[in-house]
Amino acid sequence: MVPSAFPFHGIFSSFGQEAGEVNAGLEPSSLPPQNQPQGGSASGVGRIAVDIYEQDNYYIIKAPIAGLRLSDLDIEISDNVITIRGTRQQTDSVPNDQYYLQECFWGEFSRSVTLPCVIDPKKVKATFNKECILKILIPKEERVKIVRINEG
Repeated sequence: MVPSAFPFHGIFSSFGQEAGEVNAGLEPSSLPPQNQPQGGSASGVGRIAVDIYEQDNYYIIKAPIAGLRLSDLDIEISDNVITIRGTRQQTDSVPNDQYYLQECFWGEFSRSVTLPCVIDPKKVKATFNKECILKILIPKEERVKIVRINEG
């Protein structure tokens, strides 16, 4: 199946989004620093990277989240917004002055994704594989087909 042309076009184009909201359809380099896909924000809440695509009758959100289990994540659904929250704890206690480079984000994170349809929370499925990839399957809403009935 070929994905419908730009199903998310225009939904994520606002730069005035809260920390953690997705900006699908925009090149990461074109986003201001506070809307980059990973890292922390001024509030101290980090973000996770996500891939969003459609396959068959589902929107699929994939996110690599090392160091956690599915039970460590909070996945919240409100209308057409799905939010993934959690906290990654660093297990090593290394003083900051001993780091040469520190790119991994540790601590609280949140990521919100707005989809082009209302989400039925009872139908959403989430899996977390041994490679630490979160996969959320959101069924697409069934569109009502209009059928005209002529007298005859």
